[in-house]
Amino acid sequence: MAQQIVKVSVEVRSGATRFCVSVQAESIRKALGMVKARYPQGAIGVVFPIEPEDFFVDDLPTLAGMLGTERPKQLAA
Repeated sequence: MAQQIVKVSVEVRSGATRFCVSVQAESIRKALGMVKARYPQGAIGVVFPIEPEDFFVDDLPTLAGMLGTERPKQLAA
């Protein structure tokens, strides 16, 4: 059986800077670990709600990793 891969958006905050990164990994915990390793000084957190139809990755073969940055839908004032 193939390893299940999940896809989540992770918000990174560092001072006045805020952005989201899309990540595919074997678990949410591993996704957060990847982002924390890349941005060790940033505060990170999963962006909720997680869209159920996009959570599990169906395309094979799929590799774990960061997919790229996303623009926040709403910026904090």
